[in-house]
Amino acid sequence: MSYFTNKTVWITGASSGIGEALTYELVKQGAKVIVSARREEELKRVQQQAGTSNVYVLPLDLEAPATFPAKVQEAIGAFAQIDVMIHNGGISNRGTAKDTLSAVQRKVMEVDYFSYIELTRLLLPHMLQRRSGHIVAISSVMGKIGTPMRSAYAAAKHALHGYFDCLRAEVWQDNINVTLIMPGYIRTQVSLNAVTASGEKLNELGKNIGNGFPPDKTAQQILKAIQKGKYEKYVGRPFSQEWMAIHLMRLFPTMAINVFKKAVPH
Repeated sequence: MSYFTNKTVWITGASSGIGEALTYELVKQGAKVIVSARREEELKRVQQQAGTSNVYVLPLDLEAPATFPAKVQEAIGAFAQIDVMIHNGGISNRGTAKDTLSAVQRKVMEVDYFSYIELTRLLLPHMLQRRSGHIVAISSVMGKIGTPMRSAYAAAKHALHGYFDCLRAEVWQDNINVTLIMPGYIRTQVSLNAVTASGEKLNELGKNIGNGFPPDKTAQQILKAIQKGKYEKYVGRPFSQEWMAIHLMRLFPTMAINVFKKAVPH
């Protein structure tokens, strides 16, 4: 029996990368999984690859908050309950603060921050009624540090930490856990799908991402953190530059800031 056996887990951004890997690992561990993303065809591919009726396809556009109330009710109805909500869908960006258009800043914030908190707000009554639940937000190492060319993305990820730390302080007595996950460089399509300062698709696989930690091993690390009830957890290659960056910022912030000034993404 796994910790996740017979638990229902809802994952956004489940059509590729970390979300897809989480789906397969959860199925292995006996969970029922609701997979969401914009691309229904890709979700159906993930469902078919998982090879079980315990994967429910729920298309969801994180830029369409008006649809969220109905989507939350459909998710709850799929398997009669939601035990774990994993906010994983998102978008990255590359562009200087000076050049990044306001519309791009707002788009990244809408997808990477506002969608998370609105879905959480709508799902909370269900968890509060059951006095049980676990909210998981996939943040980033960029939720703790700042480097050139990442202002929109880092701003959204920093905001997640403020919101979910406050939420944890409000709901812990109701037996609801909150975990923030900070991935380092993971081998996904995140840089390919990043938006530039003008809003165009970057369409470049960065060297660090291309050589990143495998998504399947990342998924295993995330599920261990959830099982242990961690408040905050770095996932990715152990003792990597990303891991060191978090600790450097915590222990020696002035030194860290001077180092990060030169850390242009590539």
